[in-house]
Amino acid sequence: MRLLPKQVESICQDVNAPPRLIAHLTLVHDVAVSLTQEIKQVFPNISIDEESIFFGAATHDIGKSLYRIELIEAGNKHESAGEQLLLKFGVEKRLARFARTHADWKDDTTLSLEDLLVSLADNCWKGKRASELETLIAERIASETKQEIWNVFISLDDILQKLAESADERLSWQAQFPA
Repeated sequence: MRLLPKQVESICQDVNAPPRLIAHLTLVHDVAVSLTQEIKQVFPNISIDEESIFFGAATHDIGKSLYRIELIEAGNKHESAGEQLLLKFGVEKRLARFARTHADWKDDTTLSLEDLLVSLADNCWKGKRASELETLIAERIASETKQEIWNVFISLDDILQKLAESADERLSWQAQFPA
């Protein structure tokens, strides 16, 4: 499992992020790195900003350090709060945005492929499949790489199936940490 970037570790420490949140951010970051590497391997001519994806995945739920109840109950107050928190720590807006956009992909047609991949990592780390999101990503990849949508969708499905195989291990690992 990959460690969080040093800047993210420092922010987590400064906001006194609970252990379960740090574990979750670590897992989603790790899956985002694997997901991005696999996509780049299968679609070598795709242009994606890996740094943004990795940072976005590592910080997407940082607002839950302020709204800790959302670690155990559904809620979305952490999203805009997370973006504002990251901006206060001097994080560039282009990177802080993922805290706000990671759960909002259905309602925003202006999101980048990077935003969508962070959302996908936040779903697939636990083996959850989001067919609408996967289709949207496949369409974007097909458009950029000039490939048939169904070929892209099949390749993306293979990548996600592979990532889902270790979801139970990730869920068990995260559960060890207190909220």
